[in-house]
Amino acid sequence: MSGKKRKKKVVRVEPTTENEDGAHDTGWEPTTEAKQKATRLRMFAAVLWLLAIAGEAFAIFWVLRQDPINLWLLVVLIVLIGALAIGGSLLWKQANRLDPATKKDKVRFFVQNQLGAIITVIAFVPLIVLIFLSKDLGGKEKAVAGGVGVAVFLIASFFGVSFDSPSTEQYDAETQQVIELTGENLVFWTKHGSVFHLCEDASAVNLESEDDQIYSGTVADAHADGMDRLTLQIDQEIRQCGLDGGTTEETDTPEPNTTFSE
Repeated sequence: MSGKKRKKKVVRVEPTTENEDGAHDTGWEPTTEAKQKATRLRMFAAVLWLLAIAGEAFAIFWVLRQDPINLWLLVVLIVLIGALAIGGSLLWKQANRLDPATKKDKVRFFVQNQLGAIITVIAFVPLIVLIFLSKDLGGKEKAVAGGVGVAVFLIASFFGVSFDSPSTEQYDAETQQVIELTGENLVFWTKHGSVFHLCEDASAVNLESEDDQIYSGTVADAHADGMDRLTLQIDQEIRQCGLDGGTTEETDTPEPNTTFSE
């Protein structure tokens, strides 16, 4: 829909940094609020991961030493360890989106973004190996416990791996791109979206949403509010926002297969 048909309310997000333009001599920096939230999320993630490793230790040093071994208790523990590992990884990824690492330090960048997968390996591999090596478990019991262990490990590893890791360089490039295209560090998004946009007339932010509001703020504000990146529909939004010298009334509605992903 065009800007004339838009009925959504535009809400300006209060800047959480002293420098509202988001420009820094050293590149992009997280907002104070985002950094604090990231710290809290990492603390919660660490607690969940510690509980997962504690569950592994309990399974290794108590459950596997019982005679007979309680197979179903072992299976429940494996599932619980997986849930804790996944929960920690999701919180850690959210923290990395709020306060990403820099690619300049390759070791830290890798560890910070793949820590969920590393913790998952620590929480599962020793237990799975000991299950298959156990002399107190029969063949069928090993197949059940080991099979569940491998399956849960693979699922937890999937959630632990960061396939498209955020970086300060990405955020800095987005900020500079937005400024170059629009003349200011101001973007727009919806509460349940995953990307931010160049103007309030962009069709993607005018789709029906739960709270029927469009939020605006700096690139830093958008990331702090949970947005992953700048939209990929740049050319389309340049036309819709009148940044090509035209007017927003002459724009087309985006194709359905790309609109809903925004």
